[in-house]
Amino acid sequence: MIGSTRAVRVFAYSSPADMRKGFDGLYGLVADHLKHDPLSGDLFLFVSGNRKRAKVLLWDGTGLCLYAKRLEKGRFARVWGDTSAELTMAELHLFLEGSQLVGKVRVSPAKLCLRCLTQAVETATIPHAESGGDPRPRDPPPDRHPS
Repeated sequence: MIGSTRAVRVFAYSSPADMRKGFDGLYGLVADHLKHDPLSGDLFLFVSGNRKRAKVLLWDGTGLCLYAKRLEKGRFARVWGDTSAELTMAELHLFLEGSQLVGKVRVSPAKLCLRCLTQAVETATIPHAESGGDPRPRDPPPDRHPS
């Protein structure tokens, strides 16, 4: 499993990458083209033009790590576009397993906004709950006196 258990961001490079590049070459792509700090601890995904190879560059706190994968069958999903794509760790793992959904549809839920969750929200009151009454309607009791 790549990365740690902490929340990290994954950025996919927006063009096919030259898989001959190593640590320094990919470091340069992150700094120059993605405009991110390669030493931030985030992960950076690069995919070859034929989509058979992928590399992930990661700073683990002590040095740069470079993970590489070559598919024997099939191709990786196309994650290229006008700008770099941001993936979740779950999406990265699905991508590396060969899922074709990554980059096409959202496979992870949207990020939660802490501010939205902590704001006080007015709640509606339920009249029968306040009075302790039974919420189920009842039939009137049968008339026990014969007419």
